[in-house]
Amino acid sequence: MDKLDGVSLSTLWEQLDAAETPKAAKRLMIAIAYKDGVPVSVLSERYDVPESTLYYWLDRIADDPVAEAVEDDDRPGRPSALDDADREALFAALAESPAAHGFDAESWTPRLAREFIEREFDVSYSLGHVRRLMRQADTTA
Repeated sequence: MDKLDGVSLSTLWEQLDAAETPKAAKRLMIAIAYKDGVPVSVLSERYDVPESTLYYWLDRIADDPVAEAVEDDDRPGRPSALDDADREALFAALAESPAAHGFDAESWTPRLAREFIEREFDVSYSLGHVRRLMRQADTTA
């Protein structure tokens, strides 16, 4: 029995057209390929996703409304050490030259931004997290 018997191919294509995130699009492409007869083992290799994860996704698509099934569930996490106002201030600072904030540099590096965050907001972040913040700052500019 096909895991997606109750889900039409046209529904999957419609949801793919409406997908707002890369994760949702990937999951829908996998579901479409599965409906077209591509075995889970091949999809696992093709998309570098464990078979158990693919089965989980397919079960969700079969059991839940497709638009919800292809999105991640909300996951609780630790609250950000920077509140919204601090984050806005950080992003504004990153849009300026480091020299405007007392640094002898022409452009921001993750290490320099981390030093700025520690100095201005008394928050310590890993370099990886600072890189993510810098990417976010680039996308909000």
